[in-house]
Amino acid sequence: HSKPVAARSAACRVIVHVDLDCFYAQVEMIRNPELRDKPLGVQQKYLVVTCNYEARKLGVKKLMSVKEAKEKCPQLILVNGEDLTPYREMSYKVTELLGEFCPLVERLGFDENFVDITETVEKRLNQLQQSGCSRVSVSGHVYNNQAIDLRDITHLRLVIGSQIAQEFREAIYARLGLTGCAGVASNKLLSKLVSGTFKPNQQTVLLPESCPDLIRGLDHIQKLPGIGYKTTKRLEMLGVRNVCDLQAFPSAVLEKELGISVAQHIQKLSYGEDESPVTPSGPPQSFSDEDSFKKCSSEVEVKEKIEELLPNLLDRIYKDGRQPHTVRLTIRQFSSTEKWINRESRQCPIPPHLIQKFGKESSSVISPLVDILMKLFRKMIDVAQPFHLTLVSVCFSNLKDLPSSKKGSIGFYLKPMSPPSHSGKRVREVEDVLQGEGSASWNQNCNRTGTTKTRKLSEEQKSNIKQARIPDLPFYLSPGDIDQEVFRELPEDIQKEILSGKT
Repeated sequence: HSKPVAARSAACRVIVHVDLDCFYAQVEMIRNPELRDKPLGVQQKYLVVTCNYEARKLGVKKLMSVKEAKEKCPQLILVNGEDLTPYREMSYKVTELLGEFCPLVERLGFDENFVDITETVEKRLNQLQQSGCSRVSVSGHVYNNQAIDLRDITHLRLVIGSQIAQEFREAIYARLGLTGCAGVASNKLLSKLVSGTFKPNQQTVLLPESCPDLIRGLDHIQKLPGIGYKTTKRLEMLGVRNVCDLQAFPSAVLEKELGISVAQHIQKLSYGEDESPVTPSGPPQSFSDEDSFKKCSSEVEVKEKIEELLPNLLDRIYKDGRQPHTVRLTIRQFSSTEKWINRESRQCPIPPHLIQKFGKESSSVISPLVDILMKLFRKMIDVAQPFHLTLVSVCFSNLKDLPSSKKGSIGFYLKPMSPPSHSGKRVREVEDVLQGEGSASWNQNCNRTGTTKTRKLSEEQKSNIKQARIPDLPFYLSPGDIDQEVFRELPEDIQKEILSGKT
């Protein structure tokens, strides 16, 4: 596989990646202008999840502990950022604004967007050619300071793209008060990689000839968007640690180890090739919220955590206008060796009589929802034994329209999340530490990176799994729809109501 100019196959496309600067901190400075020009950190639990550039100049870094940040910068001002509502709302506004320029806008977390401006570029190119004007100048930086050849149509398209990216950034600042970086390239992968070359509040265009330099400049394969944690670990076991290793690795061996589609996909990425389209972000497939903490070791505490998460979630569902039909509980148990990938989940259907109350009588559904979620909790944790949780997450999914409902316009711009895992399976996922800001792993197949950890099962566990597979519900119910163990423990009237709702 040898291509001197990696991006030629997609050279006709022009993609912009917009990445807002220290997003949470910027939102806080807009909310309270007195914080401007002062070292500011946004705190979630015991971490500084992001900070402004004044704080960074004084040694504060993202994901630094509050204690260490205060030692580095005693004058650091900390703002509690655990309520994501203001960040979420500002994020929607950015996506909505970009949608006014171009319909092909794809969200990535709270602070990033891809925009396919190919059609807009073509229109401007035609206007330029018709007017006979040859004076076109690039906006921002050119990666590697590569010389631009305006006789090369690909160069010309990307230069026009840089002008449009500049317009995006100016509009975001003028209307919302936010600054950000942008990358302009011929596909999503390259635009994302190049956007952070010059920070903050700057932009960079990547010409095709510089693509190999950009890709080879990545010192580790995990810095290649689209290669997640699990694949990285498997590649490292094969001796593949950087992009050059991946490019040189025998395709046949890689296909045998990872499967044909995954192997071919990541080797294409290693050459800067990415044909994935910019997909406009539609309505969310789920609503979730989580709380992380140092220790939770009693049923009472778990119940309190769930009760704290539900009101905000129910409010978001009410504003969206649809009704969820499935609820999922995710927990993370403490592990000194696997801090980020130790999650387990269980889900079950929401009884129809509760579904009808969503939005109208939200407060009345909290208590029965807590009861259902606690039943799910007891399926994962033996409460008779000591336990140590560090995270609780609640997710509502399987959202369905009401016949006469109107979706909120802002809700439309929420990024769809990964579909819920099938009930009964234990899932371990990479934690989204930042809960939104630039933390959604960019992956072709999923919006939030997840990884399932293989582990040996005892004979008793294998027996339990086999028993769980025996369908004891009516044949028309999908086993994935209902956690049968939880179903058996529900009151008989609710069981009948669920069954009647399925027929």
